[in-house]
Amino acid sequence: MKKVLILAALSEAATGAALLLVPALVGRLLLGEELTGMAIPVARVAGIALVGLGIACWPGTAMAGMLTYSAAVTLYLTYLGFTGGSTGILLWPAVILHVILTVLLARVVHGERITL
Repeated sequence: MKKVLILAALSEAATGAALLLVPALVGRLLLGEELTGMAIPVARVAGIALVGLGIACWPGTAMAGMLTYSAAVTLYLTYLGFTGGSTGILLWPAVILHVILTVLLARVVHGERITL
């Protein structure tokens, strides 16, 4: 079972990395159409999630996977907001939420007790 989990982790992380680097190509290969417009940032967020899932599926690193996802999506959404390409009404609240989650997850990963 551990080998299957490792295989799943590697597969998801590789797919996520591909979505981050070449989302249009992955869209064409998986869906038969090239991704364009707003589908690109959405695909990249999905790629970040898949990389986080891959890390979370790796034996013993579930919390690190969530921390990786939260930190990476915080950075990417912040980048989108500052470059001005994509700024919906919930973009900055989502960034703030992910900053808070990233800080909380980092504290847990470093052994601090969190009480909510």
